[in-house]
Amino acid sequence: MTRPEDRPGRLAVGVVGAGRVGSVLGAALRRAGHSIVGATGVSSASRERAGRLLPDVPLLPADEVAARCDLLLLGVPDDVLGGLVEGLASTGAIRPGQIVVHPSGAYGIGVLEPALRRGGLPMALHPAMTFTGRPEDVDRLAGVSFGVTSPPELRPAAEVLVLEMGGEPQWVEEADRPLYHAALAHGANHLVTLVNEAVYLLRQAGVVHPERMVAPLLSAALDNTLRLGDAALTGPVSRGDAGTVQRHLDAIAGAAPESVAAYLALARRTADRAIAAGRLSATAAEPLLGVLAERPDRASS
Repeated sequence: MTRPEDRPGRLAVGVVGAGRVGSVLGAALRRAGHSIVGATGVSSASRERAGRLLPDVPLLPADEVAARCDLLLLGVPDDVLGGLVEGLASTGAIRPGQIVVHPSGAYGIGVLEPALRRGGLPMALHPAMTFTGRPEDVDRLAGVSFGVTSPPELRPAAEVLVLEMGGEPQWVEEADRPLYHAALAHGANHLVTLVNEAVYLLRQAGVVHPERMVAPLLSAALDNTLRLGDAALTGPVSRGDAGTVQRHLDAIAGAAPESVAAYLALARRTADRAIAAGRLSATAAEPLLGVLAERPDRASS
């Protein structure tokens, strides 16, 4: 039986930034048979993470990691990425033919332009998943979609790397990267806020274990939405129940006035989608939209 490391085309991989994402992707590439020849770890947390996920890999300065590898994985924060690439390129640490990859969702390959000028082969491979930086994260990559951006001639190689890590490549054009990332952040980050808002309001209503109450409801709502789209909409907004929504707003204003604006914004957008999907008629929506339009003035008075 062929071992992963005996497959053709195995690469020497360097990981600059043993953060939650970089360390996991490095471990996934190692599992696919590539060798991890060096990594950087500045903080104690990153050094400990590297020890867990990339055992026996030497921790070195970034330029030394780059000098050792065929594939340079830059797993650093978004705000640091541009300066790091510029610095490595200007010192000659990046060489012609070297693959330079970053896993940032916010950027495409434009941020890797200094590496391209040095003959590097740029790729943006962003896993649409949250990570803790623990070993089980490597298994969680199975079936995860990666937003892939690269020069057209490198697209097959970029997609192969994603497949080797267990992911599913999804092509994203360079110009679409900001919208792509906004969509993922809007869904994942704001979902956390939304769930915590619901839990908080239930606790204010005297529910002792609100997380137990909402878990099956929200799980079903997410499943239905992914399968049915706007046809999954239920509740008073989709029915045009203006009176119920008014009572919601009154109750939230009394218990958690800071939550009124979020409820209003989401209720308005829900009404828009319900109307567009034909689940709420314009006539039935009129009283509801009146309630939602009136509230900001009343809340601020």
